[in-house]
Amino acid sequence: MHLTSPLNSAVHGAFLLRVALALMWIAHALLKLLVFGLPGTAAYFASIGFAAWLAYPVFAAELLGGLALLLGIQTRPVALALLPIMAVAAWVHAPNGWVHTSPGGGWEYPVFLCVAQLALALMGGGAWAWTPQRRAATAGVPA
Repeated sequence: MHLTSPLNSAVHGAFLLRVALALMWIAHALLKLLVFGLPGTAAYFASIGFAAWLAYPVFAAELLGGLALLLGIQTRPVALALLPIMAVAAWVHAPNGWVHTSPGGGWEYPVFLCVAQLALALMGGGAWAWTPQRRAATAGVPA
């Protein structure tokens, strides 16, 4: 199939979205681990009304989910499983206003990431995924 085919373009577009979201999730997990530290992240969670211990499974979900997305492992269920984490982030940032560059960060970036995450869940992993979606994508069938 020619590279400019709409079907092929969609498969590669889904791949680019998958990799971009994967790197975002991994970066946010590493931020919690390497910059704030997991105890610091737990303290932040407690300061905004969540149980401190939730920082640890959220970190694990972000890191493992990001790695799964990067590899294209079960893209659709992983994207859906990560969606509530980002939805809660949007809710936490809602009082800070719309623009994410506002003091404390606004809600527009987390909401955009929610929409991108949902789009990925609907499209599937695209090209170079390790799931049955890959067989469909390489056969020229929408994933």
